[in-house]
Amino acid sequence: MATKITKILAGAALIAGMAGFAPAAYAASCDTDKKIDIAEMSWPSAAALAHIHAKILDAGFGCNVEIVAGDTVPTSSSMLTKGRPAFAPELWTGSIVEIWAKGEADETVASLGAAISDGAVEGWWIPTYVAEANPDIKNVEDLVNHVELFQDPEDNSKGRIYSCPPGWACEITNSNLFKAYGLEDTFNLFSPGSGGNLDASIARAFVKQEPIAFYYWGPTSLMGKYDMTKLGMPTHDPEIYACNGTADCATPGKTDWPTPTVIKGVAAWLPKEAPAVAAYISKAALSNVEVSALLSWGSENKASAEETAENFLMTQEAVWSTWVDADTAAAVKASLN
Repeated sequence: MATKITKILAGAALIAGMAGFAPAAYAASCDTDKKIDIAEMSWPSAAALAHIHAKILDAGFGCNVEIVAGDTVPTSSSMLTKGRPAFAPELWTGSIVEIWAKGEADETVASLGAAISDGAVEGWWIPTYVAEANPDIKNVEDLVNHVELFQDPEDNSKGRIYSCPPGWACEITNSNLFKAYGLEDTFNLFSPGSGGNLDASIARAFVKQEPIAFYYWGPTSLMGKYDMTKLGMPTHDPEIYACNGTADCATPGKTDWPTPTVIKGVAAWLPKEAPAVAAYISKAALSNVEVSALLSWGSENKASAEETAENFLMTQEAVWSTWVDADTAAAVKASLN
């Protein structure tokens, strides 16, 4: 396993020692002598992405790289006020829309595109094997015609839909959607008690090839492991969604979840002083399915973020090599154990 990048690295020396060739072998330029500190957020996908980018920038570009602990609010606040960290590979800006927009207008921070190319997802799902066996189940409304398929084991007169864990914001949204679709007479909205219990219930159904209807989101390791089909809902309506998110919503409505904004956020100095690095970051994005598969491997192998990143680089060269030129890809590949 590669040594964890947690301090400023002399990139040229590292490559010369690990890969057996001189610094001149770098095909790309770091463009800056400044340290490029990368935020390792507290959730698995962002943590793995931090290590993926750190390895590529170190081994392929010869940058001085440091991985630092991060989270949405403190990381964005520090980037806005201090220009540090230089790079947040998976920044969810939904809760910081206004301050991030002001930072972009003031040219203290910048977005270099979507971190998840096709966007994160939320919704109500059924296993794809259930969807294929019952092609008339396409939308949430169709569930009422198949109550017996999703029978509640504790109340055989109704079906069961697995909701969000208690205390999560989506618990309120799910409750209001349940009302909006008028499902109270035919289904029970079941609280799983915790995120772990929700995962366990879903996994158990998939292993046994049983029907289940459930709330879920991605990218996640579970979504990477199991083939799920999203139930159709009307196009996202911000006003209806806002009401659905409040416990006292008087008129819950039918609307899909929004596609969360997940960007590659950087301090504004980086694209100005390191355009080659910025160009790389702009190209580097994974799809929801690719991130979920990465997380699934990490979960199944109980791997650290660094181990998950290294496995991705070793097994998914066809994906990440499109972000860089051939010589830079070769340098990264040569640095892997």
